[in-house]
Amino acid sequence: MAEYSTANLRTVALVGHGAAGKTTLAEMLLAKSKMIGAPGSVEKGNTVSDYDPLEKAALHSLRASVLHCDYNGTRIHLIDTPGYPDFVGQAIGALDAVETAVVVVSATAGIELMTRRMMQWAKDRNLCRLIVVNKIDHDNVDLPGLLARLQEAFGPEVLPINLPAGGGTRVIDCFDRDEGEADFWSVAEVHRKVMEQVVEVDDAAMEKYLEEGAVDPSTLHAPLEKALREGHLVPVCFVSARTGAGVQDLLDVMVRHLPNPAEGNPPLLFRGEQRFRAEPDPAKHVLAHVFKVVNDPYVGKIGVFRVHQGTVQKDTQLFIGDGKRAFKAGHLFLLQGKDTVEVARLLPGDIGAVAKVEDIAFDSVLHDSHDEDGIRMKPLEFPKPMYGLAVEPKRRGDEGRLSEVLAKMAAEDPTLAIEHDVAQNETVIRGLSELHLRTVLERMSAVYKLEVTTRPPRVPYRETIASAAEGHARHKKQTGGAGQFGEVFLRVEPLPRGAGFEFVDQVKGGVIPFNLIPAVEKGVREVLASGFVAGYPIQDIRVTVYDGKHHPVDSKEVAFVAAGRKAMLDALPKARPIVLEPIVAIQITAPDGAMGDISGDLSARRGQITGTDNLPGSMMVIKGLVPLAELDGYAGRLKAITQGQGSYTIELSHYEPVPPTVQQQLANEYRARRKAAEEED
Repeated sequence: MAEYSTANLRTVALVGHGAAGKTTLAEMLLAKSKMIGAPGSVEKGNTVSDYDPLEKAALHSLRASVLHCDYNGTRIHLIDTPGYPDFVGQAIGALDAVETAVVVVSATAGIELMTRRMMQWAKDRNLCRLIVVNKIDHDNVDLPGLLARLQEAFGPEVLPINLPAGGGTRVIDCFDRDEGEADFWSVAEVHRKVMEQVVEVDDAAMEKYLEEGAVDPSTLHAPLEKALREGHLVPVCFVSARTGAGVQDLLDVMVRHLPNPAEGNPPLLFRGEQRFRAEPDPAKHVLAHVFKVVNDPYVGKIGVFRVHQGTVQKDTQLFIGDGKRAFKAGHLFLLQGKDTVEVARLLPGDIGAVAKVEDIAFDSVLHDSHDEDGIRMKPLEFPKPMYGLAVEPKRRGDEGRLSEVLAKMAAEDPTLAIEHDVAQNETVIRGLSELHLRTVLERMSAVYKLEVTTRPPRVPYRETIASAAEGHARHKKQTGGAGQFGEVFLRVEPLPRGAGFEFVDQVKGGVIPFNLIPAVEKGVREVLASGFVAGYPIQDIRVTVYDGKHHPVDSKEVAFVAAGRKAMLDALPKARPIVLEPIVAIQITAPDGAMGDISGDLSARRGQITGTDNLPGSMMVIKGLVPLAELDGYAGRLKAITQGQGSYTIELSHYEPVPPTVQQQLANEYRARRKAAEEED
């Protein structure tokens, strides 16, 4: 296999909305560069990218796939990413491995949710951006209108550098050429606009352009790279991935115009609060970043990484983060979908993989010297996993295996969260949507042969009190030998929301020995954990023990645990106990035309709007507060209201008392559960 210098490498992530044709485009890029004999088909399930059986069944990508193609003396590292919002974690993670985000837009569907998101996320990571309009050969597409909408949404810097010609059967270059016949617009006019946009970032080029009225495009490599790095130019190319029209031209654009690893913006590496600049120099110490992890049942853990500095050679000793123990990179691989190609070394700009390194993790920084300890990539902002399912194994004895499998799957997917709620005694998996979690469960079954049952997770209600009260209890037990005796007087008071629990000892004169006060607190905490009204933990309460009695022989820890518990149970019904529900802050991104329907739906869910912000392209952010219990099924409802264009994030805001009817319902359910448990005993 040919070796390439850093100057002859390009790194590109194909991103964008689902069904825009990214995987089909990747196939055609591989075919046009002679890496494969003929392009595969998503429908036939024979593409290089979508090799996973679940992807073949779904007919779309579920995970990022790493590819490469060699073309005109240049190696292009490609990452084909999922396009549906349900699997966006894989797409976001790929951004830190590339210089350029190629945002693929369907000519038939136009600007979609993930188009906007990926354009913004790529901009936030300082990446160069290239828009590829696919499906130009389809009937009834409005390409001039789509270009106008792209400029409206993302700015006047969005300019085509080629145009469709021959009814979408080919494209004509508008960067080097100022003449020719396109299907729409003037090649000369587009050429002029692109030249003016590029020379604006370079004083010498601008001066020459103003003096001579033209500039040789072959002299504009440096200004073009600068315009791309600064986002002053976002080129647009046209293709039909299905027929291959424009794909060879796209390869030429990638090789000629996209930055190599030494020309792109430096990675967002930090040591503490200070920016750390990695140099794409093969002679420097190694610095690489893990952006993808795969747990293969046969191969083991595979870490996929981008080299930013230095040369990783076979048998290089590498450290993971601040770890003190090095591992030996015994085998280095280039990836081509599921296939691997072993190589002797990886240079700055290369994307490679190592296998069977158990300590490697997503977002790890790999290095070969402790001089690089403490270096981290700037954290990516992933959407918060919101949709939850409580899971438990179908077969008894699989509890440990469930934890192990979930840990492996969470290591692969930064948008999959695993929670174990001790209070509810349940394991909850959280993802971005019902489809996301359904795919997780299918993978658990297909790959790990682990079957589980699921149900909606319990809402994490809490209890507290609304007024102060006092409680008293005497615990006395005589069993023939040593007895048990303890007496406790205590006071309970409500605390502000979020204050938690306070235990205060105001006992005077040793009526309860100081060494038995912790036993009283233990009894109190037992009641707090088990709840009183509906079986939920009690919080935001102060308990003050102020009096009691003890016996010099019979008073022992077990007696005061029981007395503390009984005194709490005596005080709570007098303190007006109430149930609290979690209120979440919600941010909804949706088309502005859906504002009325969204507001009405939130009101029906006992929610309230707290503010709105307008976004480019007729989108807006709606902020509000809503009870978590009312969000069951909200993802589907929002999708219906916004025709799939809406999304939302939530985070805990505070707790508030539930309505009296809800409290009564929860209390009745709690009593029924207790009665059923007593009857079983």
